[in-house]
Amino acid sequence: MTPHAPYVDSAAGAAVKAADRAHVFHSWSAQGLIDPLAVAGAEGAHFWDYDGNRYLDFTSGLVFTNIGYQHPAVVAAVQEQAGRLITFAPAFAVEARSEAARLIAERTPGDLDKIFFTNGGAEAVENAVRMARLHTGRTKVLSAYRSYHGATSTAINLTGDPRRWASDNGSAGVVRFWTPFLYRSPFHARTEAEECARALQHLEDTLAFEGPSTVAAVVLETIPGTAGIMTPPPGYLAGVREICDRYGIVFVLDEVMAGFGRTGKWFAADHHGVVPDLMTFAKGVNSGYVPLGGVAISAEIAATFESRPYPGGLTYSGHPLACAAAVATIRVMEDEKIVESAAQLGEHVLGPGLRELAERHPSVGEVRGVGAFWALELVRDRETREPLVPYNATGEANAPMAAFGAACRKNGLWPFVNMNRTHVVPACNISEAEAKEGLAALDVALSVADEHTV
Repeated sequence: MTPHAPYVDSAAGAAVKAADRAHVFHSWSAQGLIDPLAVAGAEGAHFWDYDGNRYLDFTSGLVFTNIGYQHPAVVAAVQEQAGRLITFAPAFAVEARSEAARLIAERTPGDLDKIFFTNGGAEAVENAVRMARLHTGRTKVLSAYRSYHGATSTAINLTGDPRRWASDNGSAGVVRFWTPFLYRSPFHARTEAEECARALQHLEDTLAFEGPSTVAAVVLETIPGTAGIMTPPPGYLAGVREICDRYGIVFVLDEVMAGFGRTGKWFAADHHGVVPDLMTFAKGVNSGYVPLGGVAISAEIAATFESRPYPGGLTYSGHPLACAAAVATIRVMEDEKIVESAAQLGEHVLGPGLRELAERHPSVGEVRGVGAFWALELVRDRETREPLVPYNATGEANAPMAAFGAACRKNGLWPFVNMNRTHVVPACNISEAEAKEGLAALDVALSVADEHTV
């Protein structure tokens, strides 16, 4: 790993680390078992610590720095907004807020032309569900088992991974169902067409037994992110749209992770020609520079609250600094053709490169993804598809994935590791040379994973 010499200050790093350990309470962690890296700085697709170790970030933070770290145009826009109007209450019309809403609405599919701003993705999901329930007068919400929607009360109950368990609340009105995932098909399908048809029938059956007239919304990540980047088969989302229309159910697409160029389109829904009734967003809307999320609302649902107050709001809804960052980010994405770059990256660099790695490494069971949004499913046995580590493994049971992650970091790559997968989710504007640098580091680390195969 090459030292980033101008940023070497080990004493400062130690002080940052000491203060963190003394006072910062970290999310999703047993506080005494973690050892956070002290970060000195970041630029583009890289960040570095106080000892000068430089890492290529294949996580984009938490899949949000879609235009990389410290883009000068966005930094300048935030600085300019801070000097002009640093904050203002959400009940007023403010230029940055209005312009951000206009630019977002121009890019959302169909008639999703009203924008309700939140501080992040979980609050966006929370409010989308509230809107759906108020619009329909119904309570139940259907969501998928392989999903993640956030950590607020409703969002965590919608979530389908183990992070939900400790906060599960049986009164939340959430019903979960299986969505398509051919590699580990819950429907014993052999083809994508079979998987699609059987998944749609499963949704129909679930609704029949729950009572369609009791269901307010179906909430899906357009492409599940943290749960494994499983791109839906052709026709699935259109089928869900048709089912929702038939029963008067609100169709909510969660684009918090997949939106704003990540998949090589402005929104992942654009790949499928589907328009939801509500769409949540966050993360890439301003590359995570200032917290911002929101709900894009259809004309029909917006009309529900035309003369009836919407009973929800946030002190920092549409914060001027966050909205100025969103305006600048969207303009950068347009000017620098970052959406197109993500599409090209996936088609010509990441996709072929990851498939080539799969041919040489027995630990790679499947490669899947699109744009700058990919996952490698790591397995002990390709024939049986046994995961490299058990579901939700910790401690010694998770040792193979821990060794893989350590090998990545040793070679200057910061990986996104979740359960038995590594996700390849770099900045959408990462260069071809940087992407290949990351693939080379993955190549070395996968040899470590290969040691745990049968």
